[in-house]
Amino acid sequence: MKKITAYLVLLLLGLGSLPLSAIGQSQNSVLIKGGTVMTAARGTLENTDILVQNGKIARIGKGLSAPAGVRTIDATGKYVTPGIIDAHSHAMLSSINEGSYSVTSMVRIRDMLDPTDITIYRALAGGVTGANLLHGSANSIGGQNSVVKFKWGKSAEEMVVADAPPGIKFAMGENVRRTTQQPLPGMQLRYPRTRQGTIEVMRDAFLRARDYKQAWDDFRAKKTRVQPRKDLELEPIVEILEGKRLVHAHGYRSDEHLNLLRLAEEFGFKIGTLQHALEAYKIAPEIAKHGAGVSIFADSWGYKLEAYDSIPYNGYILWKNGVNVSINSDSGERIRRLNLDAAKMMKYGGVPEEDSLKMITLNPAIQLGIGKRTGSIEVGKDADIVIWSGHPFSAFSRAETTMIEGETYFDRAADAEMRSKMTAEREALEKLDVNRAPGSGGTPPRVPAERREERGHDDIDGGNDR
Repeated sequence: MKKITAYLVLLLLGLGSLPLSAIGQSQNSVLIKGGTVMTAARGTLENTDILVQNGKIARIGKGLSAPAGVRTIDATGKYVTPGIIDAHSHAMLSSINEGSYSVTSMVRIRDMLDPTDITIYRALAGGVTGANLLHGSANSIGGQNSVVKFKWGKSAEEMVVADAPPGIKFAMGENVRRTTQQPLPGMQLRYPRTRQGTIEVMRDAFLRARDYKQAWDDFRAKKTRVQPRKDLELEPIVEILEGKRLVHAHGYRSDEHLNLLRLAEEFGFKIGTLQHALEAYKIAPEIAKHGAGVSIFADSWGYKLEAYDSIPYNGYILWKNGVNVSINSDSGERIRRLNLDAAKMMKYGGVPEEDSLKMITLNPAIQLGIGKRTGSIEVGKDADIVIWSGHPFSAFSRAETTMIEGETYFDRAADAEMRSKMTAEREALEKLDVNRAPGSGGTPPRVPAERREERGHDDIDGGNDR
């Protein structure tokens, strides 16, 4: 064990003598050659190279050369786009609703992130590199969100985008009122039960938060001597009033979303995004005037009464009125096909190609407050990039390579090799006598006779604790 430790020390000392750029290039540096680059900001560039260094896009142009130690990917005949960002997802979450109260602004999605959720890997296979992870819609004011990048294999903390503005989930409609659910015997019904009650709960919370903020302002200005009691429910709502926390508001009906816009203007803040918003086309000018973003389904509706009055031209009408529109999945399945949902914006209304692409890349990045670092292929931005076998709006195209900050997290060729190895491993295991059914010649498994080795701390320190 001492020999292993000494070897590791020497190895680390050797790495320390290398320039930092060389270490970074082995992980987060790459040259993508000869692809059709759909920048989502500055048009489409034919036969173009992208040089990524230390996780950032360093150069975009033709005929670029790879510095020493930087690997090269041949993208000739392929398409390169920014990574897709899902503005409404519940991936990585084992539970999404805290339904005991109508206002649960004190709970945090960040406290329950599951970095092993297979949805992450499947999303990467569909070209998705990041998402807005939201609390459920059982509450008038729900829990706090987390914006993440899908760094499969990393810890939950490494996935969280640290500089993304904090957000919170609001909700209106049937989910909050629970009118479609039959209460269990003896179960007390929770307020609110009507749409007017929902908006009242929100207004009451803002009135309490405004008074709470004033109490703290008076204490800090030494107008009062008694320090107010810290209120975890009201703290996030105060941040909304101060413009420090974004509101992501679930809803379907236009009258409810219009009421929320008026409530926000009453208390002097701006809504971040109206989520789902299937009837947003009815109030597109009002949304544009307020400055809210809208995150929609491309063509999913009719699954409940309040989702009935939608049209496939919703995205086009919002875009035509100058609203920042994104397309979300709210699903572990649709998240893998957001590229095709963007293509539907061209079909329904004729949204231009780049503006359609923006609806799954740059627009959601802007809505989440991270548009300056990701969402488009521009020099200086994070290298969140997808290489496609063909045009990303084609149903026949597939994401071949998905990278985040220059590091590959999905590679279709490596995935195929992994599947082949797993198939061979399964076949080998099935042939073992212990795994054969008794009717096919198998025998009951024997009692293990081998003595297990006890592992000590030295073994763990040696890197075997995985």
